[in-house]
Amino acid sequence: MKYNEALKNDVINAFSVEPLLQGVKVQVNAINGTVTLSGTVDSYVKKRAAENVANKVAGVNAVVEKIKVKFDPEEIVTDESLASEVLKVIKFSPDIAENSVCVLVEDGCITLEGSVRTVAEKIQTERNIQHLSGVKMIVNNIAVQFENDDERQTIAIENELLKNWAIDDQDIRVTVVGNQVTLRGKVTSMYQRDTAERIAWNALGVCNVHNKLTIE
Repeated sequence: MKYNEALKNDVINAFSVEPLLQGVKVQVNAINGTVTLSGTVDSYVKKRAAENVANKVAGVNAVVEKIKVKFDPEEIVTDESLASEVLKVIKFSPDIAENSVCVLVEDGCITLEGSVRTVAEKIQTERNIQHLSGVKMIVNNIAVQFENDDERQTIAIENELLKNWAIDDQDIRVTVVGNQVTLRGKVTSMYQRDTAERIAWNALGVCNVHNKLTIE
């Protein structure tokens, strides 16, 4: 019981120092490491911020997010207007190929379909539109597709690792099979481990990274 209350207070305290969540009324409940968030906010960005902040609190194993986005009646945006804004943002995003992403908007819920070359592009597409007025939810169904040569992809990732000042002298072995990357070996810090994983994720066509690096 004490543990649950302490975890709840830790999440509430984390919210209190997040600029986006100042004045936001989000209810927090904690049971055995699972945190449930409920209440209403006035933008999708705040909804995601609450989820992200809670996920980073030590002791939180899972987040159940039940927050609803509710707009002021004067700020309600039609689905047609929202769809137009989303398409405009995607069109002028330098990393997204034209006509590679399709958009469906229904009652403020945006569904993204199509394909891009990297996970980074998929994530960035969502980030680029989440601040738009009228967004209540984003469902990101974009696929990552790119024809890879395993050996060439392995060399490309290894070269990117060598270029990074933080890990260029580390013992990291890269294996690529299809769109799956496995990292093995030893590094000296969590930062190096995370950096190596990020570099692998940014490679073209990668859909999954198995990070088996150990910290020595």
